[in-house]
Amino acid sequence: MRTALGSIWKPLAAIAASTALAAAAQTEITFYYPVAVGGPITKTIDQMSADFEKENPGIKVKPVYAGTYQETLVKGITAHKSGTPPTTAILLSTDMYTLIDEDAIVPFEDVSNTADDKAWVKSFYPAFMANSQTGGKTWGIPFQRSTIVLYWNKELFKEAGLDPNKAPANWKEMLEYAQKLTKRDPSGNVTQWGVQIPSSGFPYWLFQGLTTPNGVELMNAAGTETYFDKPEVVEALQYWVDLGRKHKVMPTGVIEWGTTPKDFFEKKVAMIWTTTGNLTNVKNNAKFDFGVAMLPASKRRGSPTGGGNFYVFKKATKEQQSAAVKFAKFMTQPERAAQWGMDTGYVAVRPDAWATAKMTEYVKGFPVASVARDQLQFSVAELSTHDNQRVTKALNDGIQASLTGAKEPAAAMKDAQAEATRILRSYK
Repeated sequence: MRTALGSIWKPLAAIAASTALAAAAQTEITFYYPVAVGGPITKTIDQMSADFEKENPGIKVKPVYAGTYQETLVKGITAHKSGTPPTTAILLSTDMYTLIDEDAIVPFEDVSNTADDKAWVKSFYPAFMANSQTGGKTWGIPFQRSTIVLYWNKELFKEAGLDPNKAPANWKEMLEYAQKLTKRDPSGNVTQWGVQIPSSGFPYWLFQGLTTPNGVELMNAAGTETYFDKPEVVEALQYWVDLGRKHKVMPTGVIEWGTTPKDFFEKKVAMIWTTTGNLTNVKNNAKFDFGVAMLPASKRRGSPTGGGNFYVFKKATKEQQSAAVKFAKFMTQPERAAQWGMDTGYVAVRPDAWATAKMTEYVKGFPVASVARDQLQFSVAELSTHDNQRVTKALNDGIQASLTGAKEPAAAMKDAQAEATRILRSYK
C-alpha cells in the first residue's frame, strides 16, 4: 500500500514542483491604462494583453484601468513614491518632464539598446517623437496619438450655399463660412452655430491649433521657457475670442470639450475642432455625410500632436522593465498599430502601419482617416514643460479669462507668461 501511494505521490510532487517553478519564472507586469472601467476600449486592451501573453508565456500582464489621464498620472506617481509603482503606463506625451523630474521613469535605452530596439525607436513618425525624447534619450514610445482636425457637416454646407466637399483653407475662410452657417430664429436666437472650438478640458491644446498656424510655438524644446505673450500668440487668442464675442458665429464663454461632438451630431453646429481620436465616434454617430480636414492656415498649416505614450517605471525590477519593453514593442507592431487606429480613430503611429493591407483597404473606403496622418508633416510638439501641470494651468486660465470676457487677450497672455516664468525659474 505504501509503495502504491508512493508511486502516486512522486509524479504529483514532480508536477507541483514544476508548476511552482513555472509560477516563479513568470514575470508579472502592471499596466496602467487611462480609461474608466468598462466599455469597448477596455475589452480591446484586455484582448491585446491576452494575445501578448499567448506569445510570451513567461509574462503576465495585469491591466489597471485608472480613470482619466490626469487621475492615471496621479495614481502612477503616488504608487512610485510608495514603492509599488506600475511597471508601465500609458500617460500623456506631455507628462514626460513631470515623470523625469519625479525620477519615476527610465529611458528605453537604459532597458534595452539592441540594434533591433534602435530600429524600433526610429520607426515612429518624427512629429510624435518630439514629445517623447529629450537629452538624447527616449522616455516615451508613441501609442495612442493624435492631431486636432476640423469636422464639417456636408448637408449644412450645401444648405448654406457652400461647396459641401471643400473645407475652409484659412482663418478668413473659416470666419466667412461660419457666418453663412450660423442660423437665427425670428427672435434673433441662434438655432445653429457656424463653428465650435472647445475650451474646457484641454484649452491650451486647442489653442495650439491657432498659435501653430500663426507661426509661433509656445515653448522651447528643453521645456524651460514659454512664449505666451508673443504678438503672434496674442493675435491667435484675439481671433478665437472674436469668433464668439465680435462675429457671434460661436457660443461665447467656455465651450465644453465633452459635449462638442454631441452638438455636431445634433446639428447644433456645422463645424467643430476636436481630436482625430473622435473619428470613430463621429463615423458611428453622425447620421449625415461629414468631412474631415486639416486645421485652417494663417501664416502656415499646423496642429500640435496629442495623446499618450508608453512609459517604463524606474522602481520596477529589471525583469519587469524588459518585459514592459517587449509589451510596448508588441502593442506598436505595424499590424497592431493599424488595427488600433482603425478601432479608435487615433493616428497609427508609424508609417509602415499605413502600408499594411488592412489599413490600405480601410483608407480606400474611408479616405478621411488619413487626414490627421497627412497633417503630421506640419505638426509640432504639444505644450510640455517642467512642472507642466502648473504651467499649463496658467495658460488655460488666461485663455478662459479672455473667452469669458474677464481679460483682454494681451493682458491675459502677459499674466500667463509672468506666472510661467516664475514657475520655470528653478529649471533654467
